Amino acid sequence: MADAIIQVVAGKLIDALKEHSGRVLEFRSQFLELKTQLDLMKSFLADANKLKRKEETVKTTLSMVRELTYDAEDILTDCLLRAEQREHVFRCHNFLPREIMFQHQTGKKLKEINGRIVKMQKVLNTYFKTIGQQGVQDDGGSVIFRRWTSPVFDESSIVGLAEDTRKIIGWILPMKTQFHRVGIVGMGGLGKTTLTQKIFNNDTILERFEERIWVSISQTVNEEETMKTMLKQLGEDSYGLDMGQMLPKIKQALEGKDYLIVMDDVWSVHGWWERLLAGLPKREGQSSAIIITTRKENVAVEMGVEKARIHQPRILDEDESYALFCRIVFASEKEAKQHYELEELGKDIVKKCCGLPLAIKTVGGLLKSKTLSNDVWRRIHDNFHDELATREGESSVMASLQLSYDELPTRLKQCLLCFSIYPEDSVISAEQLVHWWTGEGFVQAKHTQTAIEVAFDYLSELISRCLVEVVKQRGFDGRVYTCKMHDLVRDLTIKISREESFCTFDEHGRQRPVIPSRRLGFTGEEDVRSLNRKSKLRAFLMTNTTPISLENTIPLFRVKSLRVLDFCQNKLENIPIQRLLHWIISLRRLSYLNLRGVASLKELPQLIGELRNLQLLVLNGCNNLQKLPSSITNLHKLNVLDIGHCPMIQYLPQGLGRLSNLQELSGFTVPSAAEKNGCRLGELRWLIKLKVLRVNINEDSHIAEEELTVLSNLQQLKVLSINTEGCEKEETFRKLDRLSPPPHLDELYLRYYRGVTTPMWMNPKSLRDLNYLCIENGDLQFVHPCFDGDETFNWKVEGLCLKFLARLQVEWALVQSVMPRIRYVEVSHCYMLKSFPCNIEKLGVWRK
Repeated sequence: MADAIIQVVAGKLIDALKEHSGRVLEFRSQFLELKTQLDLMKSFLADANKLKRKEETVKTTLSMVRELTYDAEDILTDCLLRAEQREHVFRCHNFLPREIMFQHQTGKKLKEINGRIVKMQKVLNTYFKTIGQQGVQDDGGSVIFRRWTSPVFDESSIVGLAEDTRKIIGWILPMKTQFHRVGIVGMGGLGKTTLTQKIFNNDTILERFEERIWVSISQTVNEEETMKTMLKQLGEDSYGLDMGQMLPKIKQALEGKDYLIVMDDVWSVHGWWERLLAGLPKREGQSSAIIITTRKENVAVEMGVEKARIHQPRILDEDESYALFCRIVFASEKEAKQHYELEELGKDIVKKCCGLPLAIKTVGGLLKSKTLSNDVWRRIHDNFHDELATREGESSVMASLQLSYDELPTRLKQCLLCFSIYPEDSVISAEQLVHWWTGEGFVQAKHTQTAIEVAFDYLSELISRCLVEVVKQRGFDGRVYTCKMHDLVRDLTIKISREESFCTFDEHGRQRPVIPSRRLGFTGEEDVRSLNRKSKLRAFLMTNTTPISLENTIPLFRVKSLRVLDFCQNKLENIPIQRLLHWIISLRRLSYLNLRGVASLKELPQLIGELRNLQLLVLNGCNNLQKLPSSITNLHKLNVLDIGHCPMIQYLPQGLGRLSNLQELSGFTVPSAAEKNGCRLGELRWLIKLKVLRVNINEDSHIAEEELTVLSNLQQLKVLSINTEGCEKEETFRKLDRLSPPPHLDELYLRYYRGVTTPMWMNPKSLRDLNYLCIENGDLQFVHPCFDGDETFNWKVEGLCLKFLARLQVEWALVQSVMPRIRYVEVSHCYMLKSFPCNIEKLGVWRK
């Protein structure tokens, strides 16, 4: 984690020295020195990460590096904020006593931090030199654990795989395909290898394939050993052959035969697979297959497996879990029945395994070696997580799951550890996660992608690595809405978070808010009395909707170090809102603030404009929020402003166009002509970085003629939503018919549109890059003639959503002809659609 933190802080230093050199000028030499020291420290951390087991010297030093780097980031943030404040408030008063004191103290702190990092480098340098002199050892050297598997298995210890076995065998039996490729993807311990063993030894497979080869790949790919293994199973001698000779010999041995190859536990591709695949025979009349097991979906895809041929084994249900448990623990069914007094306790133990076969086998093997007594089983039950964590050997659940964590790139490790703060079985908002990661700086913008877009990619990567499970996602493109984590993976994140001081937990895995705590997922039950002004808390997130008491909150109001504050959907009914807001405006380092759904929030204080580090402000669903203060236009770092579903807000303050870094704006209401203090639609032309815009137009909204072209200036806009709920004016809809849409729009949402036909600009020439179109509610009856396009311009739309359009008359044949790329259609309560291949009256989904 020290490595991850250093990467983030070093990146911020580079940006600060490039873009804000004037603001950190007085500390430039110290910051340059810090940047140099952090870069040097990276090499030591790379060596430290290779250690199989770290001695206390290394652990302590890494912990100190982590803390110092956090302190350095605090200083950098404070310097930038102080300089910006000086520019806007003090102007030329750089020599005020408080300014002189700030500069003196900051310079002293930076000098001290640099000196301490140099000392730590010397400690690590001495340590690694000592290791080098002693030679690489199993307990200290860079030994990478290698897992070995074979096709041999015990049929009696398998339950619940019959359906999966039939399905995959059905995929690889047909003779018409030259080369079947199948991926079996899942988290560690889910039973991928066991399922593959069952398929590999199936009688139908034995008859179907003349040659069968099983190769255990594991984390470190050894091409030479892989080919030797293949030759040995083909009955060929590899003695004296170099790598260039082995592959032709494999090809010769397989020529003219139907063969099945299993590549078990593949972690990466990196060239070896292309070389091997090129040497395998593939001819007409010959139908062979390869099965790949991996924890990473993208590995299977890179090896040529189609998405439709990727199988993800399910976890076992309660009955299957207990049946597997009994097969491991008891010698026979008769013995299991003899110990009926242990059944209830045994089922409780199995429930803690959450359907993970490896966990069931591990705890079953542990109990098999113990006396069959209630006291022994009760002790294992009460200390379940500790027993799994301390089991030795490659079958250990935690050892297996740890492999997945160790193999993660640095940028994903801290993102994964964020899941540790959520209670068991939590359904987690993907938006909350990505906002947190962005707000705390775990994720940075990259090339043309915003930090939010990169964060969603990170979440998808964790899902593809089977460390996070999807709960709800968008049907069209799989965009994740909510997710969760398997309890045993969560246990792993708690274990590592505790070791790395990412969060603070007690011995039972409960969060323990103390002064050194960096992050806290608050349920209302935690004792926060120890928190005070010296607390180092960086992120505070409400993780449930249970009302919290005032006395449980007062200590929080003393914390000043927060960067992330998220009360997501907690109404805060028992908290005096003015007291809460007074605390919030004192959090000068705050980067992400979420007050979603806070019912008592009516107005934000004018001093909110002093939070100049704020990048994300979410006020969605604040039903009683009446307006935003004019000072909101001072938040120049703001990337996300979300005031969607705030019905009382009639306008945003004038001057919003000054927020030149804004990337997402939700809930922008076009004001009436009489409202002189409101931000007009035309002012949005200055928001040139805007990628997401959600606009509300009501009965009083006024759009001037010259504002009709404003959207075409937003060159980077990808998502546009226009909501005209409550608007009945024909004049307004005539103007909307003449809007000029952004040139490269990717997604368009039109809600409560009262026109008879679709707007003129809704055509493939004006929206030539549109990928997804959603029209919901309204009085639409027909599509405009220009909707069809012509020979030159066809729709590129792949996803279409039509909901609650009772009068709309469209034929499926027309949709197919004008949208040749269509592959996903979602329909609901559209009674006059014709020939659609899905239910149009309730909720129908069609996928190509």
